[in-house]
Formats: sequence, structure tokens, C-alpha cells
Amino acid sequence: MGTKIKQASLVLVGVLAGVLLSLNFSAVAQREGSRFPLPVDELRTFAEVFGAIKSGYVEPVEDKKLINEAINGMLSGLDPHSAYLDQEAFKELQVGTQGEFGGLGIEVGMEDGFVKVVSPIEDTPAYRAGLKSGDLIIKLDDTPVKGMSLNDAVKRMRGKPKAPIRITIVRKGVENPFEVTLIRDVIQVQSVKSKLIEPGYGWVRVSQFQEHTVETMARHITALYKDGPLKGLILDLRNDPGGLLNGAVGVSAAFLPNNALVVSTDGRTEDAKRKFTVTPDDYLRGRGEDMLKTLPAGVKNVPMVVLVNGGSASASEIVAGALQDHKRATLIGTQTFGKGSVQTIMPLGNNTAIKLTTARYYTPSGRSIQAKGIVPDMIVEDPTASSNRLREADLDKHLVNPQDEKEKAAAAANNPAPAKSAEEKPAAPLEFATEKDFQFQQAINFLKGKPVAKTLQSASAGEPAKPAASN
Repeated sequence: MGTKIKQASLVLVGVLAGVLLSLNFSAVAQREGSRFPLPVDELRTFAEVFGAIKSGYVEPVEDKKLINEAINGMLSGLDPHSAYLDQEAFKELQVGTQGEFGGLGIEVGMEDGFVKVVSPIEDTPAYRAGLKSGDLIIKLDDTPVKGMSLNDAVKRMRGKPKAPIRITIVRKGVENPFEVTLIRDVIQVQSVKSKLIEPGYGWVRVSQFQEHTVETMARHITALYKDGPLKGLILDLRNDPGGLLNGAVGVSAAFLPNNALVVSTDGRTEDAKRKFTVTPDDYLRGRGEDMLKTLPAGVKNVPMVVLVNGGSASASEIVAGALQDHKRATLIGTQTFGKGSVQTIMPLGNNTAIKLTTARYYTPSGRSIQAKGIVPDMIVEDPTASSNRLREADLDKHLVNPQDEKEKAAAAANNPAPAKSAEEKPAAPLEFATEKDFQFQQAINFLKGKPVAKTLQSASAGEPAKPAASN
């Protein structure tokens, strides 16, 4: 058998070289001015393992499955956001950017072999059931998650609308795992909502950055100005997990002066070194009419508050960072998630793709918020939020922040082993922009020149919130 494996290995080294070439790795190398040499010794080891599985595994395994799993492992081992997208996952990604997809409505990642909740999406089954950032999903119905790939786990959570699924959750601070039954649904995310709080004061919420978010937001803002100028505007980015980069640039452009820098990216390739400014080319991507041209002139200087929290990630952090750096708005809430990396979708053959982390992004003042987040100008706590919210720095294999050499020490100091506390079960989600929304009420107070409280207790005691230290 050993001889057969050796013979198979020699053949498979050539096969694997061909696979790598077919994935355009050589093209990428040439674009950088040099050709990456193939690691022959490592590929030989890989081929020996491949041959051993093909000849000795207890059941026959298709070549396609082995290669796909190898590619998946190669990418998932890099960082929490790089991944291989098979045909189904790639299709779901494309559909998701349009604002409609099937499932439970939950942003997930992997940690220690379990599915970890990054953020439930607003107005979805997961959100209504009270799932929280940081929850670990250990079972889907009666099937343990341990050992599944993230793609396999996501596929199991997909299904026909109205079909139930039982998920078993481990939550920090809760002694025992508990079950939640969710009813699958067609997830239609309305990425923008708005309302006139009272005459002169408007609220706009962006829950996710999709293909049509910029034009949709423009329509909402125009409607808020229908009855006259605004005295104050709240842009609500809480629990917004991100989305398309051009959407973030466009939302920022609505409030910033022409040609202002919104965000810059820096990576190894020339394509990854970019500056995005308030120009139509950087948010329209050559498609559609520029809806920002029709916005009321007052939107450029209306007093603004941006609400953020630990669920504000990626594209929402780009917007918050740009408006903060340009001193265009006051940020109120809690520290953001800290996802300061850019993922590029690279289509492959057969309707598959890879999602590869290709750059870090920086705010206009040059700050990297990777694994750190943005600190609001005024810290205002959410009394309904979990104290164990997940952040980028908690994710396994996250990219380090190049501007923060003490990150690991700080993370260890700020994240001690959690003490046991009273059992915390799913609770009804907060309804944003209501009388029960404490952070929202403090944002209104700020716009009206009234005292802003940091917590419910300080509100009762009449203690104002203090400006946060900048990062």
C-alpha cells in the first residue's frame, strides 16, 4: 500500500500544481511582478495525505470533496473572514447583497468548532427569538455542530420557510445550555428605515449596507425634509454588521463635503491600496443615477448624532469613523465591533468563489480600528445589551492591529475568564427609536442641548455623560 501511495503522490503533485494554476495564483503573482514558486515538499506531503485517504479511508471519498475541503481549510485557517464559497454559498452571497435571502437571519462565524453568533439581523427569526452576539450554537436539532464546517452548518440552518429548527445554545454567564426553536423564513432586510421623531428632528436607521442602500437612504432623507428643514438628525448604525464598501462610502458622502476622504485601504497588491472620497465614481461603481444630487442642501450641515454599539461592524464603522474624523457628527453609544479588514470576492470556475481578506482599512485620520473598534465621543450604555457581546478581538485568528503592539496584553487584561452570573435567557429585542430606547433618548437630548446620561442609574441621579477618550 505504501508504494501505491507514493506513486499516487508523485502524480498528485502535478495535479495540485495544475489546480493552483487554474485558481489564477500565477496571475496574481505576475501582477506583483514576480512568480510565486510552488512549495513542492509541502505539496508532496499534501498529496501523500490525499493518497492515503483515497486508498485507506473507511468509505470512498470523491476527489471533488477532498479538494473542496482542502481549499476551505486553507482559507478558513487564515482569519475569521476568509472563506471558500461553493456554488450554494456564492449564490447566497450574491442574493444577500440584494436584500433578500432564506434562513434564520443571523451573522455567524466559527470558534473552537462551534458556530458563534456575530449578530442577529434586525426583524428576523433569530432577532425576535432573542439570540445575542457571542452565543455559541452547539446543536442543530439533534445533530452536534462540532466537526461541521461553517458552510455545512449554514446549509443546515437554511430550509423552507415556516419549517422549524431547534438550536442549542451556550451563553456566557448561563450555567447550562438551552434550546430555542426558530421558524425559518424568507429574510427580506429593509436596509433603511426612518421617521420624523417630532417636527424638526429626524431618525434614519441603516441596518445593513446593500446594493441599493444609498439611493434608498436618499429617498428617506428627502421625505424627512418634506415639511421643512431639520434641526437635528440621528443616523442609527447600531447592530449593523456591515456589507458593501461602496454603500458605506455613499452613506458617508451624503453628509460630507465633495472630495472629502471617507476611507483608505492598504494591502499587498496595488489594487488594495485605495483612497475612497466623496465622488460619484467611488460610491456608484458606474451604475445608476446619483441620488445624492437631489438631497436637500441642509443635510450637509444639519447637527448630527451617529448611534453605534458593539454590533456596529465593518461598513458601519467606516461611516462612523469618517463622520467622527471630519467632526461632522457626534458619536454616541458604545465601542464598535472592530472589523477593520476588507474582503474581496474572487470568482472561480463552476460558479464558486473565494472570499479573501486583501486589505486593512483606515479612517480619514489614518486610524486602523482592526480588533479595536471606534470609541464614541460620548459613552452611553444600553441597559438591555448583554455584557458578553462578541467583538473582532474575540474571534480566533483575527488580524492584529498594526498600530497597537500591546493588543494581546490589553485583550488578555480586558477579557478575564467570565464569572458565573444569574442565568440569562433570550429576551424580547429592543425596539429602536422608542421611549424604551435609552441610547436613542440620550441622542435626542444631545441634539436639543439637554444633559446626556451615561446609564439609567446616572439618568436618575442627574449625572451627565462625559466625553470618551479618543483612540
